[in-house]
Amino acid sequence: MAKRMPALLTPPTAETRPHPITLHGQTRDDPYAWLRDDNWQEVMREPGALAPDIRTYLDAENAYCKAVMAPTQKLQDALFAEMKGRIREDDSTVPAPDGRFKYFMKYRTGGQHPIFCRKHKNGNKEEILLDGDIQAGDSSYFNIGDCDHSPDHKLIAFSVDDKGSEYFTIALRDTQTGDDLSDLLPGTTGHVAWGSDSRSLFYTTLDDNHRPNKVFLHIVGTPDDKDMLVYEEKDPGFFVGVDKSESGRFILISAHDHETSEVWCIPAHAPQSTPKLIAPRTPGLQYEITDIAETFFILTNADEAEDFAIMTAPINAPERNHWASFIVHRPGCLILSQLAFHHFHVRLERFGGLPRIVVTRLNDQGGAIENHTIAFEEEAFSLSLIPGYEFETDMMRFSYSSPTTPQQVFDYNMKTKKRTLRKTQEVPSGHDPDDYVTRRIMARTEDGADVPVTLLYHRITKLDGTAPVLLYGYGAYGHTIPAGFSTTRLSLVDRGFIYAIAHIRGSKALGYGWYRKGKRDQKINSFTDFIAAGNTLVKQGFTSRGHIVAHGGSAGGMLMGAVANMAPELFRGIIADVPFVDVLNTMCDKTLPLTPPEWPEWGNPITDKNAFEYIKSYSPYDNVSAQSYPHILATAGLTDPRVTYWEPAKWVAKLRATKVGDSLVLLKTNMEAGHAGAAGRFDHLKEIALTTAFALMVNDKG
Repeated sequence: MAKRMPALLTPPTAETRPHPITLHGQTRDDPYAWLRDDNWQEVMREPGALAPDIRTYLDAENAYCKAVMAPTQKLQDALFAEMKGRIREDDSTVPAPDGRFKYFMKYRTGGQHPIFCRKHKNGNKEEILLDGDIQAGDSSYFNIGDCDHSPDHKLIAFSVDDKGSEYFTIALRDTQTGDDLSDLLPGTTGHVAWGSDSRSLFYTTLDDNHRPNKVFLHIVGTPDDKDMLVYEEKDPGFFVGVDKSESGRFILISAHDHETSEVWCIPAHAPQSTPKLIAPRTPGLQYEITDIAETFFILTNADEAEDFAIMTAPINAPERNHWASFIVHRPGCLILSQLAFHHFHVRLERFGGLPRIVVTRLNDQGGAIENHTIAFEEEAFSLSLIPGYEFETDMMRFSYSSPTTPQQVFDYNMKTKKRTLRKTQEVPSGHDPDDYVTRRIMARTEDGADVPVTLLYHRITKLDGTAPVLLYGYGAYGHTIPAGFSTTRLSLVDRGFIYAIAHIRGSKALGYGWYRKGKRDQKINSFTDFIAAGNTLVKQGFTSRGHIVAHGGSAGGMLMGAVANMAPELFRGIIADVPFVDVLNTMCDKTLPLTPPEWPEWGNPITDKNAFEYIKSYSPYDNVSAQSYPHILATAGLTDPRVTYWEPAKWVAKLRATKVGDSLVLLKTNMEAGHAGAAGRFDHLKEIALTTAFALMVNDKG
């Protein structure tokens, strides 16, 4: 071990209890299954209901982690101070116009939570609509899910989760008096959509297994037990959501899993209307809609458009047989999203691994007049569209950043093509982009794929193989890690680390096919891609074997567990945030929140023996073996509905009992939070400081 590593302490030992599981003619023993509390649904709502023996074990793991990391406390304090110093504490967003007001969010110096505000369009007097710090009080956990004003600006609907379990309660407030109405809507996803009358409110509820399955219509001032059920999803594999189109004319209800979707629409001016189906769900057909003039614009993979196309249909005849081509499918050019304006259609797409924005000017009937592209020239960067409130406008807003360039927010006049910088992310403690280098390299895999890897390092870092690397990866659900700016990464980079992101298969970095080749019966490609990225960094002289810390969270935590089993000698350390590591058991438990909706992603091992065998072949928990492992830090959230706390707890217990050698295996469970960890912005930085200190400690860089 490195000289700065702490002296070995005695770690907790989890009791083993026989727990045979038989499926497909095979019997497995899961001796740590007792860490899954039978009343986990109750624990999500009331953490105090956790079984005493489980709490005792998790508390012991927390105490052990704290003791092992105690020598780094001064380092953690310094890291926290650095990270906090890079945040403008009284920061605010660029105001978004809507009618006679401009809405924005800000923070106060020392404040943990956002404050939602507005000003009159032609004035500077500020109105505070919702003060997150005051609302939070002394809550140990507090998170605002949504804060949305009614079309007449007289009310706001806001949602709060005070457990970390993502059960949000929606409340209403009068913007003129500041008084809360008696309306309370518990057990929701937290998102709302207002009807045009400013008295109708659509929202989605969660069932007992934490799945969003019902959409309700609430009329302001009435009890929630009188709310009208608008839509109920009977298939536990489909999640439901509700939103409003950019024009404000339609309430949109979506039902989807990871491969199939369908959309229902309701006129926002007639909220009690029967929902109208756009196109019935067809296995593998994905689509989403927006509207301009008398036309629906449909982003879809219909007609084998793997990287998606945009089609149109008349609003009065939106059925599948009326869909016509608007933007044709171009293989390798993935259309990510669309935004609608009165005379413009905007799309965000990715080509060659880099994003770009394309603006199409329309005539009064919604037909295309011309296209133009907004692009940038750095080797790697991030672009995102920022939806606004106004539809009849020529102004569109987007953000840009790169690993070296702080976020910039632009207003863009789609008619004149003039770009106006509205805000640049401020780093109060100072940041010179010229001090850093961003690069994009390619890692060749054994099967011939080229994996993009984004690098960030200080310009004085020696590229002679001696630098340590933090290699980040995710690679699931098609989610692509953006090559954007992060102030917290600088604490590693300024200490000589190279920060790398491996854009592995399972993401959509190189199109939808890149995602398809990293899911279900090709999932192992995600793991071998990540290992190839690490090996390439060694071969090209950036680092050396055993000096890489791998980092990933959630499904990226599965990646961490898999590569720890497959190539432990490549890594010095592994940081696995809320890791999805007990894959086989979770995918065999259809009562868990995400299991049925995730079968299209991983396969259904209950009904499909081949899926069972394949998942079993890589599931990190099931493949822990008697070998040397890197130093490992795993985190968990007690009320996490996405990756339940017992997954990392079981994994850590099995690792410690099975591995050989004296590497550290640590578990830190947040007993007052869920999947995202602490909600307060500074409390969250303390969690990042802990994982950063771990990476520095194991590489003797503290």
